Amino acid sequence: MSTAIDPITVEVIGSALSTIVEEMGKAIIRAAYSANIKERRDCSAALFDTEGRIIAQAEQIPLHLGSLLGIAHRVLGSTDVAAIQPGDVFIGNDAHTGGGTHLNDIVFLEPVFVEGALAAWVANLAHHSDFVDRGHAHIFQEGLRIPPIRLYRAGVLQQDVMDLVLLNCQVPRERVNDFRAQMAANRLGVQRYQALAARYGVTVLHQATRELLDYAERKTRAGIAAIPDGRYEFRAPFDTSLWPELLHLAVAIEVAGEEIRFDFAGNPAQTRSGLNMVFTALQATVYYVVKTLLDQDTPANAGFHRPIRIDAPAGSIVNALPPAAVYSRHDVAQRLVDMCFAALAEAIPDRVPAASTGVTVLTMSGTHPRTGRYYVYNESMGGGFGARAGQDGMDGVHVHTTNSANIPVEALESEQPVMVEAYELVRDSGGPGRFRGGMGIRRRVRAVGHEATVNLGGPCNIVPAWGLEGGLPGGLARVELSAGVAALKRRDGLIPDGGSGAAVTSGGGGRGDPRLRDRDAVRRDLREDRISAEAARDIYGLED
Repeated sequence: MSTAIDPITVEVIGSALSTIVEEMGKAIIRAAYSANIKERRDCSAALFDTEGRIIAQAEQIPLHLGSLLGIAHRVLGSTDVAAIQPGDVFIGNDAHTGGGTHLNDIVFLEPVFVEGALAAWVANLAHHSDFVDRGHAHIFQEGLRIPPIRLYRAGVLQQDVMDLVLLNCQVPRERVNDFRAQMAANRLGVQRYQALAARYGVTVLHQATRELLDYAERKTRAGIAAIPDGRYEFRAPFDTSLWPELLHLAVAIEVAGEEIRFDFAGNPAQTRSGLNMVFTALQATVYYVVKTLLDQDTPANAGFHRPIRIDAPAGSIVNALPPAAVYSRHDVAQRLVDMCFAALAEAIPDRVPAASTGVTVLTMSGTHPRTGRYYVYNESMGGGFGARAGQDGMDGVHVHTTNSANIPVEALESEQPVMVEAYELVRDSGGPGRFRGGMGIRRRVRAVGHEATVNLGGPCNIVPAWGLEGGLPGGLARVELSAGVAALKRRDGLIPDGGSGAAVTSGGGGRGDPRLRDRDAVRRDLREDRISAEAARDIYGLED
C-alpha cells in the first residue's frame, strides 16, 4: 500500500499535466505548415497512462477525443508492450481499426520512458486537409486508411512507411511539414513529462495520476447526483445535403443517483454516406455533453468517464461498423449534442442552451495557377450558438464538438488562388426570443485563375436549430452559387474561373417569448443590423 500524497502536490501535478498537453497543442500550431492547422487550430493533444487511460486532454477540439482514445487502446491491445522502445512513434487515422474517427485526422502516439521503463504515452492529432474530391459510399473511397503502425522505430524514421503515406496524399508537401510539427509536439510532451518525473519521482507521479482520476470521478458523480433522477427523451428530424431524406435521430438519457446512461436505440442504420460515427466518436460527443453540464473544473480524464454509460446498437449511424464511410461524422455529432441538451431541458433548464448551428464545410481544390501544384482549401464554418438561460447566443462561432477557428482572409488569399468576396453576419438569422439566438455567417469565395473542384454544404437546410421556452428557431443554412456555376450534387461540383460559392450557415435557436425581449436590446439589434425593421415590428413587437 502506498502512502497518500498531500492534496496540494496532487493539484500541482494535475496542473502540470494539463500544462503539458496545452503546450503540446500550441507547439503544433506554431510549427504547422498548413493554414488548416496553424490558422484554424484544428488539432488536439493528450496524455495517457500506461494502461491507455486518458489523464489530461488539451482544451481544443472535443470530438478529437474519439480518435485519441481509439489509437491508445488499439496499440496497447495489439502490440507487445515489452517490445516498445523509446523513440517509437505510432501513426494512425482509420476509424475502424482504432486509428481515428475520420481519415483526415492523423494521430501520432509516442511512449514516454522514465528510468528505462514505460511511464506514460503522449499523443496528438491534426486534421490534414487532404483526401479531397472523393466518394463517400464507404470508407475505401475516402482516402488512405492507416491502422496504428510504427512510423518511427527507436527514433528512426521508417522511410518506406512515410513514402507510402505521402504517395496517397494529394498535397504531400503540406503533409510532411505538418507531420514534423506533430513530431515536435510529441517530443516536447515526452521531455516535459520526463522533467516532471525527475522532480517528483515516477512513483509519486503515478500515484498522483491515480488520485486525479479518482477525484474526477467523485466530482462527476456529485454533479450527476444534482440532476433529478428520471428518464429524459428527445427525438428530432435531421437534414443534411449528404442524404436525400430526413433522418430521424433519437436519444434517451437516464439519470439514477450518481450515474448517467445515454441510450441511442432507435437511430437509423448506418448510411451509404460519410455521416456515420464510430463508437469512439459517439463517446467523445457524450463526454462533451456531460462535461459542459457539470462543474467546469472537473478534470477531463478517464475518471470523469467512469459514471457515464453509453449504449448504441452496432451497425447504426451512431455506432457504425466497417466499411461505413465517416468523413462527415461531425454533422450528426453536433445535432446529437443539441438533442441531449433538449432532452435534459426538462430536468436542468438553466444549464442547457437552445439548439445551435450545424457544421457547414467549404472545400475548394485544384491546380494552383501560380505554382502549378495541387492545393486544398478546407474550412468548416461557424454560425449561431443557441440562446442560453438569461443570455443571447453568441454570433458567428464554432460550437460544441468542433471548436476550431477560422482562416483569416489575408492568410487564405496569400496562400491559395481564391478571393473572399464576403465574410459577414447574416441579419435575422438568430432565432428570435426573449434571449436571441446567435447569428449565422456568410462566406463567399471566388476561384481565381483556375477551375476549382468544390464541396460545399452541411445540415440545417430544412430543419432549423430549435428554440426553448417559446423561443423561435434560427435561420436555415443554404448554399449560394454565382451565375454560371452548376448546381451541386450532394455538395460536390465545379466552380469555373471567376465563379464563386458561398456558405450561409444557420443561426441558433432563441429562448423565451420574443415579445418579452428588453426593448433596448431590440433597438440595439436593429441599430447594429442584427435584425430587420420588419422583424423588430412583427416578431418583437417594437412600436417605435
